[in-house]
Formats: sequence, C-alpha cells, structure tokens
Amino acid sequence: MSFLPLSFGAPMVLWGLLALPVIWWLLRLTPPRPREETFPPLAILARILRREETPHQSPWWLTLLRLMLAALVILALTDPVFNPREKTAMQGGALAVVLDNGWAAAPDWERRTATAARLIEDAGQSDMPVILALTAEQPAQDIGPFDAGTALERLNAAAPRPVPTNRPAAYARVADALAGLPGATLAILADGLAGAGDDAAFERLFAAAPAEILWVAPQQPAIVALSDSANEPDRFVVTAIRPDRGTGPRQVVVYASDERGRRIAETAIAFGPGATRAEGEMRVPFELRNDFASIAIAGENHAGAMRLLDENDRRRRIGLLSQHEADQAQPLLSPLYYIRRALAPYADLVEPESAELTEAVPQLLERKPAAIIMADVGTLPDSARTALVEWMNDGGTLIRFAGPRLAAAEHDAELLPVRLRTGERSLGGTLSWSEPQPVDAFPASGPFSDLGPPRDVTVSRQVLAEPSADIVERTWATLADGTPLVTGAERGEGRVILFHVTPEATWSNLPISGSFVEMLRRLVQLSRNQGTLASEQDDQAARLPPYRMISASGTLAPPGPEAEPLEPRAGASVTLTNPPGLYGSEEGVVAHNLLSPDAQLAVLARPQSPVAMQDMGYAFDESRPLKGALMLAALALLALDTLAVLWLGGVLSRTPRRRTAATSAALGVMLALSLAAPDRAHAQDVPQPGDAEAIAAVSSTRIAYVVTGVASVDAVSRAGILGLSRFLAEKTALEPGPPAGVDIATDELSFYPLIYWPIDASAEMPSEEAIARIDAYMQQGGTVLFDTRDQYSVGFGATDAVSPETQRLRDILSGLNVPPLEPVPEDHVLTKAFYILSEFPGRYNGSALWVEASVTAESRADRPVRTGDGVTPIMITANDFAGAWAIDANGEPLLPTVPADPVQRTYALRAGVNIMMYMLTGNYKSDQVHIPALLERLGQ
Repeated sequence: MSFLPLSFGAPMVLWGLLALPVIWWLLRLTPPRPREETFPPLAILARILRREETPHQSPWWLTLLRLMLAALVILALTDPVFNPREKTAMQGGALAVVLDNGWAAAPDWERRTATAARLIEDAGQSDMPVILALTAEQPAQDIGPFDAGTALERLNAAAPRPVPTNRPAAYARVADALAGLPGATLAILADGLAGAGDDAAFERLFAAAPAEILWVAPQQPAIVALSDSANEPDRFVVTAIRPDRGTGPRQVVVYASDERGRRIAETAIAFGPGATRAEGEMRVPFELRNDFASIAIAGENHAGAMRLLDENDRRRRIGLLSQHEADQAQPLLSPLYYIRRALAPYADLVEPESAELTEAVPQLLERKPAAIIMADVGTLPDSARTALVEWMNDGGTLIRFAGPRLAAAEHDAELLPVRLRTGERSLGGTLSWSEPQPVDAFPASGPFSDLGPPRDVTVSRQVLAEPSADIVERTWATLADGTPLVTGAERGEGRVILFHVTPEATWSNLPISGSFVEMLRRLVQLSRNQGTLASEQDDQAARLPPYRMISASGTLAPPGPEAEPLEPRAGASVTLTNPPGLYGSEEGVVAHNLLSPDAQLAVLARPQSPVAMQDMGYAFDESRPLKGALMLAALALLALDTLAVLWLGGVLSRTPRRRTAATSAALGVMLALSLAAPDRAHAQDVPQPGDAEAIAAVSSTRIAYVVTGVASVDAVSRAGILGLSRFLAEKTALEPGPPAGVDIATDELSFYPLIYWPIDASAEMPSEEAIARIDAYMQQGGTVLFDTRDQYSVGFGATDAVSPETQRLRDILSGLNVPPLEPVPEDHVLTKAFYILSEFPGRYNGSALWVEASVTAESRADRPVRTGDGVTPIMITANDFAGAWAIDANGEPLLPTVPADPVQRTYALRAGVNIMMYMLTGNYKSDQVHIPALLERLGQ
C-alpha cells in the first residue's frame, strides 16, 4: 500500500489507530500515584483511620504524551517507507545481471552497484536465482546462479578495474549459464562506451532466448580521457578525447605533477561543439618539463584521466663518440667540447670508457641512449657498424659531424643521410674563388623552421652532398649558395643526421654561436629514449616487474596480486595481468598507459533485441525505512513518561539521596532502552588469536632481546636485561616487566621500545624478510641496540681487518635503511637523560656508542642539550652491555668486567638507565631552553 511519498509494509496495522480513543479513556481512569507531603502539626492525625484518595484524572500533557507513544508504536509496526520505489517487474524464473566494471564505470560506480542491488533485492523477494557477471574480470570468474543474499555479497565485493571491458568473454559465459534457465530476465548494465566485438557479443547473449531485457546505460557518457602527450622542443602537448555523438562544447583542466605528486604546471583544453579530440599545451621551461612524472585531468576520477610519463617523455640520454687525440690536451679544439657545453643542461651525456671503436660503440649501446653523436668518425668496424645500424632501425637517432676523417673515409650509405663527394670543399682559401658562405633561412619542412637564420655564422669548409632526387626533402639547413649544411633521413624507426661541418670552430663558427645550442636541442627532442638501464637487457624479451599501478579511480597505488611482469614491446595491450602503470624499479621505469595515441571513444549503441527491451537509468535507492526512527522516538517518549511519573509521584523531589537514586534509576531505564533500540545494536568484539599475548606485552614496559639461537649468548642477554630491569626499578620510577626474548622473523616487535641484539658470527644469518621487519620496526619509531661485544677500536665501517662479529653486523646493516651515524656527542641527551655520563662502558670499555647523526642539530652554549626531535632508531656498541648487566639467581654479577672494576659496572648500569630514559622520553631535556621564556610569560 502506498500514497504520496509514503508506503506501508503492513497497512492493516493502521487500524490500530482507532484504539487511540480507548487508550485515552483508559489513561484518564488510571492517573499516576499521588504525591505525599508530611505536615508535622497534623502528625496526630496519622493515628486516625485514613481514607484512600486518588487524583480525579491524569494531567492532559501526560495523556497526550502516552497517546503519541502509542501512535508511534502502531505506525512503526506498519513498516513505513518514505519515498518508496516501485518494484521492478521481472518475467521468468531467474535474473541475469551483466555489469560493466571497466575503467569507464569508475566515476559513478556506487550508483551502478546501487542499481544492480535493487534488481537483485527484487529478485530475492520472488526467490529467483541470480546470475551475476562482471565484464572486466578473469575468464574463470564464478557467475552463479546464486541466491539473492550471496549475489549481493559478491556485488558488494566487486570493484571497478582500470582496464577495458571484455564483453565477448563475459557475455558468452552468461549465455552458457542461461541455457539451463530458459525464459530469464536479462539486465545489462553498461558503461556507455563501445568496445571491440560488441556486436558479436550481443548476438551471442541474445541467442540464449531471455524472456525480457532490462537495458541500463547512460545516453551520453560525460567522460574525458588522455590519449597522448609529447614533449616538444618548446612546449608540452597533451591530447584529450571524449565520446562522440551529439557532444556540446566543454573545457577541462589538465595538470602535470612531479614524482612527489606536486602540481607544477597546468593548461586548459577546450572541446568545440561535436569535437571528440582536443589538444592543450604547457609552455614551461625545458628543465621543468623534465620533471613531469604524470599528467591528469582535474575532476575526472578514472584510470583514463591519468597518463604516466617515463624516460621517453623526459630528459634524453645522449652518447658521445670521437677519435680526436686532442680531446684532453686542448679542450677548445676538442670535437666534443662545444657539444658538451650545448647539451649538458638539457640531456644526460655518456661516453665510452674505451677508445677502440669495437668496444666503444657496444659500450654506448648498452647505456640505451636516445641519440649518439659521432664527431668526425670515419670508418667503423663491421661489428660496431652492424650494432649501430640495428640500433637506428629500432628507433635510435645518429647525429654525425664532418671532419677530415669522414671526408677521407669510404662513405657508408646506411650511416649517412645523403651521398657525399670524396674530400672536402674549401671556401675563402688560396685555391678557392669563393668567399665563406653565410647560413640561409631554414627550410619550412625541417625541425629548425621556426628558428631565425644566424646572420653572424659563416662556413669556410664543408663536405658536399651529391645531387639526388630527394636531396631537397633531406636538407634541413643550407648555405647561401644552396649547398646543404645539415641533412637528415629516416632509418627504420630512427634517423641519421649529418652536419656537413666540424663540431669545433675550425671549418665554421657555427659551434660558438647560440644557434648551435638551439639546433642540437631540437635534434635531441626528435630522438626518443630506448629504455631504462636497470630494466632492459640485451634480450628483447626482458620482462619488467610491476612498480606502481594506476587504480580505477585514477590514482597511483601499489601493484595488486594479479599484476604480472610486462614485456616492453610496442603495442602491448592493457589487461588485468598487465594493468596500466609503471613497470621496472626505482632505478628506471617504463610507462604502460591505458589508451594509445590513436584511441577513440565511441558511444555504445542500444542493440536490436529479439524480445522486449525496457530502458532504465542508473539511480540510487532513495527510499528510507522509517520503522527504526519511529521506534527510537517511541522509546524516547517512554523515557520521558518514566521521568514524568517519578516526578509526579514525588520521588524526584525528596531527599538528595532518594533523588539521586531515582535519577540513577531513570538514567538506567533510558540507557537500557537506548541499547535495546532497533538498528542501533553493536556487536561485541570477538576475541582474536594472540590477544592475550598482546595484552600481556603492553601491560608493562618490557625490554626485548633478539634470540640468536646460540644458547650461551641468549642466556647472557636474558640475565643482562633482567639485571638492568632491577636496577631501573631501584633507581627510577620505571618498573619494567620481565625480559622478552623475540624472534625477529615471527614475533610482533612494536610492543617493545628497545630491542637489544647481540651479534654472534656463529648464529644463523637473518633472512631478508626478518631484516625487512627490523627495518620497518626502526622506521616506525623503535630502536635496536646492536652489540658486537668485540670492542672494535677502528670504528664501524673502517676498511681495516675486522672481527667476524663486526663483519656480520655489516652484512645485517646492508639490508637496512641506516641513517648517518656518529659517536654520542658531548651535548647529546643520552649523556644526561638521567645520569651525567661522559662515556658508555659495558663489560668492556673503549668503544664508542654510535647513534644517528644530528645533521641538522645546533649546539649552543645557552642550551642544556642538542636540539632535535625523536630518538635514534639505531645504536651500535662493542662494549658488551648485557655482559656487564647480567646477574645470577642471587642478584650477583654473572661475568667480570675487563678490567675488573666495580665502578665500571656501575657506569654500565647507569648507561643502560640513560638509554631507557632516552627511549621513553626522547629529547625532553632540549625543551628546557624554553623554561625562562615560559616563566617570563607566566609572570606577565
């Protein structure tokens, strides 16, 4: 039953409202207990037989309160619902829900799942089995049929994926499942974007002969994605796309972020009416563009709104090669001098270690350069030539400069953009009638077209190109007489470029001009990086591990369990096993983006169905059950009625003791009623395994030691921690619990402020996982005290011969993020945390106690201690602290000090006290510098 925006699940209960007049009449006949007042002068009348008196009727406001209480209970029992929704009419005996959960479904995923949940709930009320399939999941997903409860649980666990949908695979599985459930209702919840193979997928799905089809899809998806970006010489260009079909004008803001996620540049991209592709540019300095790590669309929360950048979009790696003998002796005459000066601010320059070309060329190619610049290199050995040609065909850019060697060598057509004449052309010499030639305007078809010709540059010598049919299109710069100055040609995926002059100022003054820098920058930007050094090997089938993934909401996240290594090849597709993101390691990554540069977004057309198709829209369930709110209001009125009855009976107005008791009783009733309110009950915590151990660990402060597996070492460690704990209990307010031996590979470490780790070379080396747990413990605020017990005097990290324990400590620390260390300074808090100490002896004396270096700390005479927050995550000593602290069952020292000095043992225990006080209180003493200022302010 429903009318207006309200419906009732049990409308017959509304007839109970007719009983309100009867309830009113009964309440009038049962007034509350009368108030009693004692009048002392009439105490004699107490012995007279009393006549029972009662009020005539209840107060009107109390009657109204109880009538409202009864009405609320009756209304709550009718199960009312505000703004009810109509139940979806379904035919057949089953429901099949096919939900798109690709990247385009992420922006309004909650709305889509709410729509699917309503359909499943309606099917559950009719006890219909439910098939639930997602189109961006693995092919082996279980799609049912399920009961409605199980289907809702699986729907709530579903999430959008940052990959395209695979409708053919999902629809085929649903068609197979519907073969056993003929005449079912099919609900297709699409994301609105067309995909590959949609027509065949719908044909396969409709062949299962559903009784009815519910079509739920947005008419025009308002989604914008990034398909391409280019780091051009003077700007950064971004390409955005959106779906077709009747699109109006729209503008979005695209921003670029660095590796820390800081926004460093942005631009606006405007779509014209009907336009599906638009570009925007960020004109920022080249150095800033090299810091771009990602670009994203503001306000778009899906995987297509983010595009990651790698080395191919950033600073180029350039290899330099020359055979000139004067490179080091005369820098200004070096062929590479002006090239280095021109490119150093804009590119990473690498040079081979060997001067032999058979070794130099492979060494450069191993560095995966974007371009290689060869200055006056003549003939290449066959092995180097073959490798260089293959590198160019794979996308490398070879930039060559002329010189005497190139002019005299036999010319290689594969390594030159044009055919050259043998020898060189001299201008302005005694044997030439020609004057040195200036540079003419740059051709419009070349990369230097927007540069002005350098009027002050002249060329006195050059190598000449043989005339050919394609000489014009391969010429990028010419002299005034028409002879080529710079030529270029494609070689496979790469190109070869030739400057017909030397790179030093012998044949031309071009290398010492500003135009030379701009020309080299343009050529470097034409190149593309060939990969990362750490991720790619000589094997073309190298696979890169997942590093950071783009989530469905368009943010970077750690890789999930399904992510697998990526084979870096052109055209690699985005799948669930290779989602979009960064692949590689911290040393180098490769970006694997969702959309290709030629991608297009098309609106999914409503398919032709052989049966009736009902259109629906995505929407939240706006119906709100009122039963719980009405019952809660009724309980509140019941609590008010209880207080009113107590007040009318005089209970709340008598002695303070009785009033307090009555008030407590009323509050107890209200608390009991609130705990009994529907939809407000809280489940009790269920004890979990390990709770008892955790409670015992945090009930008192305990000092832990690492169980090494060597019985003698572990026994001394436990006795030492026990001795220090007793000394702490005697001298300070701290009463530590019993020592805790921990296994760093399995035990929880966060319960202990300090872990003492005695190093023994005969103990088993900790695993990488155990060292990682120690590293996490230190990063989260814990401190590890390493004790090699060998009193090394040369200092940890020295290059001299060390003991096995010190070498073992080095091996352990190699897997940890160890901060810079220093011996405890004189003004460190450790020297005065409790006792005033100048050294930290143990069973031995002489080794310094190493702590984290206070690199930003400032030592001043007016400060009691060095400033700085926090405590050191690591301490290192060789003085055998546990040996000095260790006691036997009678409390006597277990081991002698070296030398045997009772004072040394006392100072060792005091050192332990200072360490524990420092662990528990931090640099609190450094705040004493503020005491005069605080006292002065309080005095004001």
